Amino acid sequence: MNNKIYFIFIFLTISCSPNKYASTNRVYKKQVKSFAKQIRKTPLDDESRSSWVGTTNFGLRKPNFVIIHHTAQNSCKQTLKTFTLPRTQVSAHYVICKDGTIHHMLNDYLRAWQAGRSSWGNDKDINSSSIGIELDNNGFDSFPPAQIKSLLTILNRLKSTYSIPTAHFIGHEDIAPTRKNDPNVTFPWQLLAQQGYGLWYDDTSRVCIPENFNSLMALRIIGYSVKDSSAAIEAFKRHFEMQDSSRILTDADKKILYDLMKKYE
Repeated sequence: MNNKIYFIFIFLTISCSPNKYASTNRVYKKQVKSFAKQIRKTPLDDESRSSWVGTTNFGLRKPNFVIIHHTAQNSCKQTLKTFTLPRTQVSAHYVICKDGTIHHMLNDYLRAWQAGRSSWGNDKDINSSSIGIELDNNGFDSFPPAQIKSLLTILNRLKSTYSIPTAHFIGHEDIAPTRKNDPNVTFPWQLLAQQGYGLWYDDTSRVCIPENFNSLMALRIIGYSVKDSSAAIEAFKRHFEMQDSSRILTDADKKILYDLMKKYE
């Protein structure tokens, strides 16, 4: 099987040195080989195609978003088990433990099953365009400095490697506001934004909101689905650390929303 595509995908696989996950690593490797076999097949000729002509200009699909999650489980060990059982049908590219240990579980170019039913802007298939990062957290605890340090290290590499736009570092709550609330309210979004991963608002004390300002339209411009407007407002307020948990935008909230909307225009 001396095909270039085959070797590209084999190169992308992980080293399967003996460890407690040796059996799942073998499954990973087998699956990658099956993908390579599918890719190297040329279409069969039929009435609508006279012949196959392979283009010289192509590449692997690259990620355009980074989605940050909390695991909602009690340990890295539990999460790794969840992500290595076929019946769970869930996965992520990276899992970061509380002590900062990073588990790379899937090559960045491949599609993880982490976003579920979700959208951001016009993108309705986030799994196909994103990298998923799971932080070991039960959904209530804060995120230790060692864990955030490792996260920032990964984000730096992903942003530089794939030229991911600053605004495309978002949370699971943002892309699925009716279903998810992760990462939880203690997650330091402002710190990430200060490092270039995600947007944050400026001082809004002098912001004047136009009389015709449409809050739902502004949320849509940022990327939120407003199919359930209350859920979108709640996710927005949670992400940007607003002090109340209501599903109503105050004047102060609207100033923040307006400031952020201008950054997207």
